[in-house]
Amino acid sequence: MRRIIQWISALAAIGYPFAVYFGLNYWGISILAPLLIVLFASRLTLTQGKLRQLSWLMKAFAILGILLALASWLLKQNHWLLYYPVVVSALLLVLFSHSLFNPPPIVERLARLTEPDLSEEGVRYTRKVTQVWCLFFMINGSIALFTCLHGDISLWTLYNGAISYFLMGILMCTEWIIRKTQRRA
Repeated sequence: MRRIIQWISALAAIGYPFAVYFGLNYWGISILAPLLIVLFASRLTLTQGKLRQLSWLMKAFAILGILLALASWLLKQNHWLLYYPVVVSALLLVLFSHSLFNPPPIVERLARLTEPDLSEEGVRYTRKVTQVWCLFFMINGSIALFTCLHGDISLWTLYNGAISYFLMGILMCTEWIIRKTQRRA
């Protein structure tokens, strides 16, 4: 049962922009916000990560999601729900940039899960990748904030529910191709 709730919770988190769009258009804040609070509370209680920082991060996402949904519900203002993608990008930026100043960088930590004896060249590479992700989170968070301030729920949903994930996927694929190419060289 725990696994099923974890999967549902993870899928709902990924589909958050669409859930917000649908919920606001068909149910309203009085139904949507409590459902989101339950969703985020389940994520908070079920979160476990391979790295301490990732577990902390997932819990921080859940707590901030609860706070934003609670603010929307109590204040009866939909716009608080829209700031969740901004918060996610900001927290990821903080985590990734913090790891640059307190080594090892987060990408190196992730790489060492599958490759414990990472070469010095690999360490330098993972540092550069961490820097690229920091830049991505700055840009992504800025665009997400723009979509919140613009006030168009369709634009917000399009960017935060599709374009943002597409750009993230392109970055991941590009990094994977570069890494594989460098390993062969």
